[in-house]
Amino acid sequence: MLEKHQLLIKTLNEKQKAYLNLNLPNPRNGEYLLTVFHLIPGEKLNILQAAAEVAAESSTGTNFKVDTETPFSREMNALVYQLDLKRELVWIAYPWRLFDRGGNIQNIFTYIVGNVLGMKQVNALKLLDVWFPPAMLEQYDGPSYTIDDMRKYLDVYDRPILGTIVKPKMGLTSSEYAEVAYDFWAGGGDFVKNDEPQANQDFCPYDKMVKYVKEAMDKAVKDTGKKKVHSFNVSAADFDTMVERCEMIINAGFEPGSYAFLIDGITAGWMAVQTLRRKYPDVFIHFHRAAHGAFTRVENPLGFSVLVLSKFARLAGASGIHTGTAGVGKMSGNPEEDVVAAHNIQYFTAKGHFFEQSWGKIPEKDEDAIKLVHEDLTHLLILEDDSWRGMKKCCPIISGGLNPVLLKPFIDIMNNTNFITTMGAGVHAHPGGTKAGAKALVQACEAYKKGIDIEKYSKKHSELADAIKFFSKK
Repeated sequence: MLEKHQLLIKTLNEKQKAYLNLNLPNPRNGEYLLTVFHLIPGEKLNILQAAAEVAAESSTGTNFKVDTETPFSREMNALVYQLDLKRELVWIAYPWRLFDRGGNIQNIFTYIVGNVLGMKQVNALKLLDVWFPPAMLEQYDGPSYTIDDMRKYLDVYDRPILGTIVKPKMGLTSSEYAEVAYDFWAGGGDFVKNDEPQANQDFCPYDKMVKYVKEAMDKAVKDTGKKKVHSFNVSAADFDTMVERCEMIINAGFEPGSYAFLIDGITAGWMAVQTLRRKYPDVFIHFHRAAHGAFTRVENPLGFSVLVLSKFARLAGASGIHTGTAGVGKMSGNPEEDVVAAHNIQYFTAKGHFFEQSWGKIPEKDEDAIKLVHEDLTHLLILEDDSWRGMKKCCPIISGGLNPVLLKPFIDIMNNTNFITTMGAGVHAHPGGTKAGAKALVQACEAYKKGIDIEKYSKKHSELADAIKFFSKK
């Protein structure tokens, strides 16, 4: 293998050699953001030549060596530091001083998966994993309001937060929308969300939707004696309208903790995500990943993985992001992608596809850091009184074709219950309607907590029995 590497190195031109260091002494020394790409070169280049061109284009370079380089600018070169020829993988280290020191996520994406995805020197270029050094974590927001805060508000522990997406996703009036939300809450559900296209449509004016949801929530809380949460899509055409919608919700009289701000993070942009995180640190920031499939689907040769997207959402400060149903629901996905992503954003330390990421800001071998890792795996509740020690967790939000029958199978694959599940048709298509669908979901969760098979539990719970009969048949 060493011989093959030496032969490849001999094919590089002087510009390309400046973006290569296969003997980089210690890539994890804290100076570099580390990446792994799957790369298939274009027709005229070998894999190392293409990798060097990617490193150049995604850091300081262009298609030719230029005389305006300086000794310092060369220190900012991204470096190809490892190859796996058999699996067509390349490791590239980026000096993280390259990036906007304002904790700017879009700036990083512009570098590492910006122009490079359009380069004709590559036929495939997929960013599979990324590693952030502790010193870099210091510069970024990370989550502020977490699932732990939502659990305290709802007084819900030791189970998933049970949610729904109002369906049909579009076409209901403001009153009709609020009625569906009420029925779900009245049936025992915790969390209702706008679907990703919800905006200020003429048949469902945003201000009326907010007003009626507030009234529906008040009635549901009164009727059930339980707190409820609604996630409002605040994505908009411009900054001012987005903030106007946030302020409208706050001024509608909602209790703090009873509302979240949903942002379509990819289509609205990282700037919108980070604006919400910085302007509203005491609100759950709900990152919907509409359009992610254009980048993340496994069969897509260009883009980035679900893991990469999810890790950057945590870095940006999203409280939660959709991470997929691991193949259990209707969306493309598998445990290797979706569960790995979910674990990487919710644990203090987790293994990715190639890197083990610690979200700690103190040395990994520090006594308190080691203690945090153990506490996290045992209790899932850390960084309450010591937030300087690490970046807080981001919550996996699970949606896309789940129903009460599939709750336990997904929990088994996920291997924990620290997530929000938002079932749409899995609730509203129930033969008894939305309220019965919510009851069936609650009953399926009760069966899981008690360790009872849902078929057995359904004998004394008619809503669950109807759900099993209906969804199993479908």
